Amino acid sequence: MFAIIGVFVVLGCVIGGFLMEGGPINVLMQPIELLIIGGAALGSFCIASPKSVILGTFKKVLKVFTAGEASKQTYLDILGVLYTLMNMARRDGIVSIEQHVNKPDGSAVFTKYPALLKNHEVLDFICDNFKVLLAGNIEPYQFESVMDIDMSASHSHESTTPNAINKVADSLPGLGIVAAVLGIVLTMGKINEPPEVLGHSVGAALVGTFLGILMCYGFAGPMAQNLEYQVNETHAMLGVVKAGLVGFSSGFPPMLAVEAARRAVAGPVRPSFEELEGALKGG
Repeated sequence: MFAIIGVFVVLGCVIGGFLMEGGPINVLMQPIELLIIGGAALGSFCIASPKSVILGTFKKVLKVFTAGEASKQTYLDILGVLYTLMNMARRDGIVSIEQHVNKPDGSAVFTKYPALLKNHEVLDFICDNFKVLLAGNIEPYQFESVMDIDMSASHSHESTTPNAINKVADSLPGLGIVAAVLGIVLTMGKINEPPEVLGHSVGAALVGTFLGILMCYGFAGPMAQNLEYQVNETHAMLGVVKAGLVGFSSGFPPMLAVEAARRAVAGPVRPSFEELEGALKGG
């Protein structure tokens, strides 16, 4: 929602300021300049990126406008699932959670938290690491190392999209200059035309530079930053799960293990101890 608002604010302020200064809006309407810059950016992106990155970027870029931000409830859901599974494992044996982590979509534990079921990365991390505990005895430091490897690989993979968009953003001002230079080349062919014709042609050429810079700093760069925040947010959620599972594998009772996980939540989205206790009792 805020990303959409941001797009309108950028366009409104830039174009609105231009109009308030008495600028003619038709001068900015240069579809050929957009074609040159946008087409060259897309082509260079395809040259630089493998197929998986290209398809992944087109898919994930929509998350800039559709993805929600993690809230206290998001973390309460994660902590609730961890507590329930840990409590079952301690009370009935670790084997009792096998059916839940193997098929979370049909699990009575996970279906109580539909938002978590949609977050496949966090869901898979929870299930996969409980399966590690199911597989046999593992020392806490070894278990933590396994989770660190998983988190590092996940973070590296998910960072591919914002990194790719950042590289496109970096190229846009240069491509805007390319469009502007082509416009100047065309203008030189009109050197015998009246000054008003030359002025319009030079202005149209300079719009290429303007568009390249605006697309870089007004849209592509901020979109990459937004996706980077989302990647870091997911990484933080995995860190919360890791803290709880390390505590549980170290012999903490479920409540203390979940409390360790709660303390791994940073900022205003961290539930208080009372909020966590209330959520667990209510669940």
